[in-house]
Amino acid sequence: MDSGRRFRRCLVGGTFDRLHSGHRLLLNAAQRAADFVEIHITSDAMAEQKSDHVQSFETRRECLLNWIGDHAPRRASVHQLTDVHGPAPTHSTADCIVATPETRGQCERINEKRREQGLAELTVLEVGHMLDINGEVISSSRIRNGHIDTDGHPWFSPAWEGRTLRMHVRAEPELKSPMGVLYPGPEDDPELAVLAALDELDLARLMLVAVGDVTVRTLLSIGVTPDLALIDGHTKRQSLDEEERVPIDGFGKVLHAENPAGVLTPSLLTALRTALVEDAPVVVVVDGEEDLAPLFVHLLAPVNAVVMYGQPHQGVVVQPSHLGTKHRCRRLLELFEVL
Repeated sequence: MDSGRRFRRCLVGGTFDRLHSGHRLLLNAAQRAADFVEIHITSDAMAEQKSDHVQSFETRRECLLNWIGDHAPRRASVHQLTDVHGPAPTHSTADCIVATPETRGQCERINEKRREQGLAELTVLEVGHMLDINGEVISSSRIRNGHIDTDGHPWFSPAWEGRTLRMHVRAEPELKSPMGVLYPGPEDDPELAVLAALDELDLARLMLVAVGDVTVRTLLSIGVTPDLALIDGHTKRQSLDEEERVPIDGFGKVLHAENPAGVLTPSLLTALRTALVEDAPVVVVVDGEEDLAPLFVHLLAPVNAVVMYGQPHQGVVVQPSHLGTKHRCRRLLELFEVL
């Protein structure tokens, strides 16, 4: 039976980090055009040349296998790519290849190599970029940087811009349960829990965000300056004595924000946006409370950020700012009242 497809075998290559709607556009174009699709994804060694924070080969492969199961069962396969061109220059059964505007030149070079070896050229199927609601290209790098989700939607809703968000009773139960990993330790010696947490963190690759005076002061006391710290001069809503206050002179920049208890303000949002693009460590001194600040931090920070904060009577919690955390924070903020 004629499938209506023009080609026998289509090649698709790329990193495919955080499989997004732009990737799916490429893959859909390939599976509509050909009877079979070969997907070649870059090895870990190649991916690391692009960014330290690309997902592992196995994670990327698993996402693509899931896509195949949903959209092209028994009509696609996944392979590892160890060089720029992969098998395309010598592939004897492929007859087309998918390209973006940026990779069209590589496909033309592949065809030059094929002509040199007496092979037929591959038909190049150029697929335009998928754009987000602001007209910008949806890309893995923008997702890694925390700007958009995998469908191109901003993590921070435009409806929240310039508005104060007040916690609603509906969000309280979920906010009380830690979103990350709890490292237990005695309340009178927070250093034990903090050291246990740091032992599992690669600070050379991660952005460390510390929330709360006790957590920040403990980190500084053991020689670790977080990339971003948020303090309010209180612990358990009790004002700290002068000798207990966090020394802030070791930070490269000091910002101030007003943020009363139970809300998230434009003032805090502005301070966090400024802090997260600074190269030197930044401390945000909050007039009010910083308890809810991680909700904003996770929606603004890159995926390599981790948030550390104290859990009363239990220890410290570490929350990676991965896509799952971002989704949860956005959903929680949707429960807040917009003032």
